[in-house]
Amino acid sequence: MVSVTPSRPAGSASAMTPAQGYHHQLHQTHPTRTNHYSLRDYLQFDHQRGSITDWYDQRIALATEDFVIGLVEGLEEEVGSASTLVMYRIGEEWGKRDAVVFKQHFEQEYQRELRKSALTFLLEAWWWPFTTLGWGNWEVDLTEQKNGFMFINIFDSVVARTLGDVGKPVCYIYAGLFAGFFTGLIQKPLSCIELQCYAMGETYCKFLVGKQDRIDAAAFWQNEGATARDIEKRLRQGELVKR
Repeated sequence: MVSVTPSRPAGSASAMTPAQGYHHQLHQTHPTRTNHYSLRDYLQFDHQRGSITDWYDQRIALATEDFVIGLVEGLEEEVGSASTLVMYRIGEEWGKRDAVVFKQHFEQEYQRELRKSALTFLLEAWWWPFTTLGWGNWEVDLTEQKNGFMFINIFDSVVARTLGDVGKPVCYIYAGLFAGFFTGLIQKPLSCIELQCYAMGETYCKFLVGKQDRIDAAAFWQNEGATARDIEKRLRQGELVKR
């Protein structure tokens, strides 16, 4: 697993042209290149400094599966059941910040405004680095976007794969990441819940991103024992929990 830390102030890239000011050697050589998401191209290793940076000069930290296990178990020991909320909030804050950084990088690299770009295109541009850095492949279902929600499938979640079959959802940091990023992207509050998880014996993880009433309904049905397929069907039919 890899984590990313911005190495430049959030606003410092706004007036830059492609590759201007970047230290990544391949980025300087090919300033307009966009197919840079193989691990060898995307990362730059500085053996003298002992550092790793990505295409945009952001610092990268490598983490082992033992780190993931230690993080999850350590939080559970410290705060008990609230550890899931802590992981969600970590992901949410990360997603909100990443939405700001992504907008700058996207508009600089593709020379177009984010709001004028096709949603499917910009979403793939956002997630490709995550796939490269070990966070898994994804699949986005936008068919219900007009109704205020969407589904995301994650294949090979680093958290679920590491923890194994524990019989419950574990990818709270992913859920928070999606909630934070899409909130920042559309500038409206969105939440996210994991409906099914590889750690529950499923073949992939499935997330619902949407307005709070959709998330509340999904959480209620999930607590009542509904499967991800049941919840998805109810939401697509426009059903919500009556209060």
